[in-house]
Amino acid sequence: MSRYRGSVCRLCRREQLKLFLKGDRCYTDKCAIETKPHVPGQHGVNRRRSKQSEYGMQLREKQKVKRMYGVQEKQFRLTFAKAARKKGKTGANLLILLERRLDNIVYRMGFARSLAEARQMVKHSHIRINGKKNNIPSALVKVEDVISVREKSQDIAFIKESIESADRKGLPGWLSVDSKTFSGRVVAFPKRDQITIPIQEQFIVELYSR
Repeated sequence: MSRYRGSVCRLCRREQLKLFLKGDRCYTDKCAIETKPHVPGQHGVNRRRSKQSEYGMQLREKQKVKRMYGVQEKQFRLTFAKAARKKGKTGANLLILLERRLDNIVYRMGFARSLAEARQMVKHSHIRINGKKNNIPSALVKVEDVISVREKSQDIAFIKESIESADRKGLPGWLSVDSKTFSGRVVAFPKRDQITIPIQEQFIVELYSR
């Protein structure tokens, strides 16, 4: 599977929104959104496009969510199809499924400084679900699942640093964490109003409904 290897700060500037892809740097005044508020491109040429088409807005929203959760197009489309088969609103179902991804949970619990770092931790078998190894970043967690850092990995410097700085990110109400034991629990599935990131998921639904 291909993955983006360019500057992640450029992605935030393109969306004109902090996607928190750079870890702790995003919480400082060195964040690219603070230092270079214009969109990327020669002389910020994209700023001259005052009006965007309906399709353009829908596509932009999809790209933003994909980048926010670090999901490639094929996987995103499959997740959308799964959300459409569930009861309820497709857009809300999509965001809830993305929030339930193991790599996202590891990041939300503060075991990693960025989503990319969380994905790497999962792939390198540093994470356990209910005491069992799981190295699939897209695995969906369930209510009452216990997510923990492997005992041998708890002395890794960046994991300790991440837990120490986790307070600045805040912990979603549907998760609980015990930093002393390097573990956390899924208290409930997230609700749409608990996902506070500015996302207009209806644009994505409309895009895939074309």
